[in-house]
Amino acid sequence: MQFLDTIFYFIVTIGVLVFVHELGHFLAAKACSMRVDRFSIGFPPRAFGKKIGETDYCVSWIPIGGYVKIAGMIDESFDTEFFNHEPQPWEFRAKPVWQRVIVICAGVMMNVVLAIVIFWGINFVQGEYHKQTTEIGYVVEHSPAQRFGFKEGDKILSINGEKIEHWDQIQTAMYVEYVNSDLRWSIERRNATIAVTTPRSSLPDISDGAFGILPNQTHADIVEVLTGKPAEKAGFLPGDVILSLNHFPVINQYQATTIIKANAGKAIDASVQRGNEVKDLTVTPGNDGLIGVGIESKYTGPLLHVKYGFFESFPKGVRDVYSATILFVRSIWQIIIGKVPLSKSIGGPIKIAQIATRTAEIGVASFLGFMALLSVDLAVMNILPFPALDGGHLVMLIYEGIVGKPIPRRVQQGIQQAGVVLLLTFMAFVIYNDIAGF
Repeated sequence: MQFLDTIFYFIVTIGVLVFVHELGHFLAAKACSMRVDRFSIGFPPRAFGKKIGETDYCVSWIPIGGYVKIAGMIDESFDTEFFNHEPQPWEFRAKPVWQRVIVICAGVMMNVVLAIVIFWGINFVQGEYHKQTTEIGYVVEHSPAQRFGFKEGDKILSINGEKIEHWDQIQTAMYVEYVNSDLRWSIERRNATIAVTTPRSSLPDISDGAFGILPNQTHADIVEVLTGKPAEKAGFLPGDVILSLNHFPVINQYQATTIIKANAGKAIDASVQRGNEVKDLTVTPGNDGLIGVGIESKYTGPLLHVKYGFFESFPKGVRDVYSATILFVRSIWQIIIGKVPLSKSIGGPIKIAQIATRTAEIGVASFLGFMALLSVDLAVMNILPFPALDGGHLVMLIYEGIVGKPIPRRVQQGIQQAGVVLLLTFMAFVIYNDIAGF
């Protein structure tokens, strides 16, 4: 049953995002009086569908996105028969560059609009919940935070002069508001105020744990137990809270993973909270120092509930999309410069399905929030200047607009074919990476 739920939420998530993206291209093409021959969810070959009017609405076999086949355009179908006749008024190639740019960018814009609408609705219906603390509860060993002298019990007063009132502001300040600046921290320590400066170049990837500070009042929550792994055989269940390992109290995921890895191949006595009961379990990590669980540091302290009115929720939704875009672009940059391994930073269909199912189990707002974030990711990925993506088409149109003539047809075909091959290769790698980590 859980497998069917996972498939269902994956289909819903990807189906909605791809449909909205392609609908943007479709509506823009129609608005510019272009003929649309096919509206496809998935890449060729065609699986099934129905032709209505001049357009074939269908589902195709390769589930890595979708496409709208516009007459007179070199696209994923590789259909170039239209070059055998003169440009027709309804063709993509016959329209001015500015109209073609609108059509190419419309899919990305629709994904952005979808994300804004979702965040708008979430902010209006439930508002936001923030961790109502600024006190550091744990500093990860050998982390940047430890090197800069942060200590457990420190209270963050301000960053770059901006007052910090709850924990979530720290992440926003580090990776959104001051993304290109050094950070000047004001910290309260034993009734004294001290200043700490962290150069931007020293800040790691986007993660509380990577920088090395966690809020106080957290526990180590098991969110996933992999089938056939030591944790499942030992009796661990999702939702268990780890209280201790080898009789050492555990309050976050970093303590838990450190103890587990340090005892590779050795039996570990574990105490977990399961509902109102405390269970004593014994688990033996593999030689790789893993037991097959996903552990998260879950905050258990007071929450600050911020409510927004209907109109107030809209600009907040726009800011949420902006923040998500900055974070995702920064993540891509970390991969490009080699700070983060590609294999550990990407997720394909399996990972998306797992997260979609997990968020759906938490609640509708959580599931929609994940869909909004994925919509932003899809928009950013599509606008990258990569052959076969919208960004690749956009680069060729910009060239045409500057030079005054299009890139030669054979060159366009070669670029498109190479892009599709690279895209399929990348997708195969992503799926392999998903399966390897499953």
